[in-house]
Amino acid sequence: MKNGRYTTWLYRILALILAVLLFFYVNSTKSSSSNSQSTNSTNNTSLTATKTMTVSVPLQLNVNSNKYFVTGYPQKVKVTLRGPLALVTTTANTQNFKVYAALSNLGVGKHKVTLHQEGLNHEIESTISPAKISVDIEPRRTVSFPVKVQYNSRNIAAGYTAGKATTDTTTVKATGAANEIARVKQVVAQLTVPQNTKKTVNSQAVIEALDSSGKTVNVILTPSTTTVNLPVTSDGQSKQVSLNLNAQNGSSGTTYKLTSNVNKVTAYGSTAELKALDQATVDVDVSDVKKTATKTVTLDASDNNVTAFDPTTVKVTVKAVSK
Repeated sequence: MKNGRYTTWLYRILALILAVLLFFYVNSTKSSSSNSQSTNSTNNTSLTATKTMTVSVPLQLNVNSNKYFVTGYPQKVKVTLRGPLALVTTTANTQNFKVYAALSNLGVGKHKVTLHQEGLNHEIESTISPAKISVDIEPRRTVSFPVKVQYNSRNIAAGYTAGKATTDTTTVKATGAANEIARVKQVVAQLTVPQNTKKTVNSQAVIEALDSSGKTVNVILTPSTTTVNLPVTSDGQSKQVSLNLNAQNGSSGTTYKLTSNVNKVTAYGSTAELKALDQATVDVDVSDVKKTATKTVTLDASDNNVTAFDPTTVKVTVKAVSK
């Protein structure tokens, strides 16, 4: 009888232990499932997140640029991108797509065209602003023009005189629409002369194409800048002297014949300085001359003990002859 009661209580205790274990197992499974669903939900949200970005990109023209010249279009346009976050961010950073205007089938004249994009991933939506642009297509022309120097002569100090300005560029090529080229009346190098200038000015100057009213014409100039030398001397004595051309840094066993298209130059200075000057000595570096070369050489006023020369540069032809 006692053994029967003992066995019954043993079964009851075991059943209770199993029930408790089963309770904890079920709760643990639910928690794991919930965490897994939460993680999957987070990952799915990350994968499906969208982003909108606006970038500025260059506008390309599909046109025969050897035959036509196009004006009126913006250099850059804005593109709004919308799509998967990672894809939009990468595209905005790399800009591995283009926006273009298809002009190949259009003739001379003014046109309104729709802009297109090429190279975007199909998952990205795009909006181009402006969506349409106006362009003017004209025949392309290239014409050479002489270069004149312009500067404000009122900036030369009282008691001083400006000589003839010289440039290292005598002609430029102007390229543009035929109707714009026709408007060009002169091409000038705009030299900046400081106020109350009392010495020679030597600096870079921007080259511009101007119409009859002095307004800038929309053409491409090659080159677009030049070096200008403007001799400025006191209102004193001047004297014309011949050139003495000296070859410098020549090779042994080689003789050099130097000639110039300028025979005489004007020297400026005091009476004593000019009296002591018989010739303007010009040193010419011939180290790189193998046969024949033409060089533009600057006349050094300080080496000749005068104030200035006019012109300040001369072209020298060098012929190398082996002994």
